[in-house]
Amino acid sequence: MKTFVPKKTDITRSWYIVDAAGKSVGRLATEVATVLRGKNKPTFTPHLDTGDGVVVINSDKVVLTGNKWKDKKYYRYSGYVGNVKTTTAEKMHEKKPTFIVETAIAGMIPRTKFKNEILKRLKVYAGADHRQEAQNPQPLKVS
Repeated sequence: MKTFVPKKTDITRSWYIVDAAGKSVGRLATEVATVLRGKNKPTFTPHLDTGDGVVVINSDKVVLTGNKWKDKKYYRYSGYVGNVKTTTAEKMHEKKPTFIVETAIAGMIPRTKFKNEILKRLKVYAGADHRQEAQNPQPLKVS
């Protein structure tokens, strides 16, 4: 028997919707990253982008465990000496409610030539409304 290797024409993409309300950020991010990469499919191939699209709604109601709201820090660096800016997760959540979920998922995608293509299929919204009705997303169960 020969090993099946899918071609670009064999790849079929579907869209999923995930409700992040009350979910832990890390557990949500691992499952979404798995679907975005296509590792949940039997036709997964590391050298091809076989993943699906994911819409995450209610990212403003996501949960961080322990003291992470105050202790977790996000860093920005301008490139100039002494210009490292730090922001806590709590302030970042107030400023940009989708940022925490987006960066958690992006950090779980490997840094290959497909990372930007994969992240284009990730749509994160703070509320329950989204603009991907045309893709007819199916609900994805996340524990």
